[in-house]
Amino acid sequence: MRAEDVAAVVRPFSDDGDESAQKSQELVLMLLKHGASPFSREHFTPGHITCTAVVMSPSKERTLLVHHRRLDRWLLPGGHVEPVDIRIWDAARREAIEETGVEMVMEERPALVGIDVHGIPARGREPYHLHHDLIFRFLAKTERLGASAEIRDVQWCALSQFQRYDVPVSIRRSVLRSRWGW
Repeated sequence: MRAEDVAAVVRPFSDDGDESAQKSQELVLMLLKHGASPFSREHFTPGHITCTAVVMSPSKERTLLVHHRRLDRWLLPGGHVEPVDIRIWDAARREAIEETGVEMVMEERPALVGIDVHGIPARGREPYHLHHDLIFRFLAKTERLGASAEIRDVQWCALSQFQRYDVPVSIRRSVLRSRWGW
């Protein structure tokens, strides 16, 4: 995977009403331009690229959430870029499938619906670092799911339930963007 190819995906992203996503977009583009290994999970300063999936239910009324074991909170499925990922959105698709077993409609190029740079706490030999997260939209074929070992639980969640699951604002905004343009 080439940094310039990923920058070409990130550059056109726009949401003038979301200053946090705009700032995250700038940080991701700087990492892609100047980072020695922006896709390596061993690249801690200033961090590395990760990918997340907003997976909408077949009816497009609910979103797939996972209760992350390590972070002990409800999030979207996602994770690190791996050598098997040919295009950047393949990482988000692969992680969603690995974590939840979800079957998704195959799209040539899923929409980039969010960018969020956020901190990850130190753990073991990993220092505190940043995940420069690219969030892509997908559509599930069915609602069948199954949580992996790194996930405590997996749920389909309506927007009206996000408060109960304490879903972060950046995720809420990405889910709202996911509903546009179907």
